[in-house]
Amino acid sequence: METTVFEVGMFGPTQIVLIVVAVILLFGAKKIPELMKGVGKGIKEFKDATNEDDKDNTPNKSN
Repeated sequence: METTVFEVGMFGPTQIVLIVVAVILLFGAKKIPELMKGVGKGIKEFKDATNEDDKDNTPNKSN
């Protein structure tokens, strides 16, 4: 029997709806796309930085 995130009790459908409504009330519907754009850019920069760090740590094979 498979368990999902909803069955474990972390977030149910009611909690997700309440979170979405709270975000809309706090920031307004017009600001949400700007916020998501900023979050996306932050995640992309984080991934790029971790990939650069991985490249810096790989041993050089041209010995």
